[in-house]
Amino acid sequence: MKHADLEHTPYMLYADSSGQVYEHPYYRMVGFSGEIPAFVRDEDLIPVPEFSKLFFIPDCPPIGLDPVTGEYRVVPQVEIGGATIPCYAVAAFLEPGLVRSLLPAVDYKSKTYTLPTWAYTAVGFKDDRHWAAGFRVEYNHRWDPRNYDDRELVPAIERYEKGHPAGPLVEHLIHCATNNHCFAAKNLFLKRWEAPLPVSQQCNAACLGCLSIQSDQSCPASHHRILFRPSQKEVVRIAVGHLREAPEAIVSFGQGCEAEPLTEYKLIAQSIRKIREKTDRGTINLNTNGSWPERIRLIVDSGLDSIRISLNSARSEFYRAYYRPKNYDFEDVVASLHQSRNSGLYTMINYLVFPGVTDQVEEIEALSGLIKKTGVNFLHLKNLNIDPQLYLDRMPKANSPAVGMKRMVEILRKEFPELELGYFNQPVR
Repeated sequence: MKHADLEHTPYMLYADSSGQVYEHPYYRMVGFSGEIPAFVRDEDLIPVPEFSKLFFIPDCPPIGLDPVTGEYRVVPQVEIGGATIPCYAVAAFLEPGLVRSLLPAVDYKSKTYTLPTWAYTAVGFKDDRHWAAGFRVEYNHRWDPRNYDDRELVPAIERYEKGHPAGPLVEHLIHCATNNHCFAAKNLFLKRWEAPLPVSQQCNAACLGCLSIQSDQSCPASHHRILFRPSQKEVVRIAVGHLREAPEAIVSFGQGCEAEPLTEYKLIAQSIRKIREKTDRGTINLNTNGSWPERIRLIVDSGLDSIRISLNSARSEFYRAYYRPKNYDFEDVVASLHQSRNSGLYTMINYLVFPGVTDQVEEIEALSGLIKKTGVNFLHLKNLNIDPQLYLDRMPKANSPAVGMKRMVEILRKEFPELELGYFNQPVR
């Protein structure tokens, strides 16, 4: 690699032990595709938007690119003002709607902990700003962080409480909006767009990157799972009020603060019937792992409009390694996708993407086969929030080459021109 090739490559970032972030004066930014170091090209980069985050990774030095030799180097320390200080790797977490294309370049040999559930992204610095490896798959004003000003939220909650009966589900969603900063929960009180209806405490999977429960040996969960079964009356009351009043209204069962909603399929089906007796406005959506086709059928018959079924891979062995399903298997998920589409539902795959795995040739072929078989309407390209080292350690080893996340999207757009690709749930009524 010639020095000229590196002139426009951002400088490598590193952090000191307090988390203060610096750009390195010499080494350049590197990304990882899976476990393989990757040179970062100009077309791979986007300016880091203002509502993204930067993290440092304790005990783990960054890997940079020597602009003279073209070699990748672990950078464990740096000299500043005559003092030698340790260097720790830095990663970005991108705003919604942006797909990361490379992982941060990190030496994890000294790591003895599990990173919290964020989508860690390669990031560097040049021209007085941060740059990350990624691209935008969808812009949607309904999920733009700039439209979520907490100065508007607190008065909106107060107005909602005055105009609606109190209840445990409302209290739970107030906590989600104010403590967890859940955009969907905020929407309920701001009376707009997509609002959540969490109902389930039990799950039939043990996902590696579960947002609502983690083992003591792992990282803290990013959400507190709901600890009660909401009443049908409160579910219906919240949903009807939102669907009647909100623009582009959606109510969704299946949230980050709950387990698998199909464990409460009777409550969901009965609630939807009652909701539709009171209003035909808005979209009723179900986010699910798709594990019980027969339960989905009952919910569909009650008046469901759309469904989003999550998977990390179209290859069964990769799916099992991440979801660790209990009493169901990948074939049930495929059956649910096929059945949902045949039932006339707007059917979405919530595809949890990870550079170096999702863009493998074998994965693209498997995904193409799944899309052809099921005829889904929409493919969410959702960055998988997980410790990169943990995910790669737990996934099956494959010799299939990775073509790059952008190239994967190009292949899908060409092969399936009618398939919608994006990042967010869509109103369909």
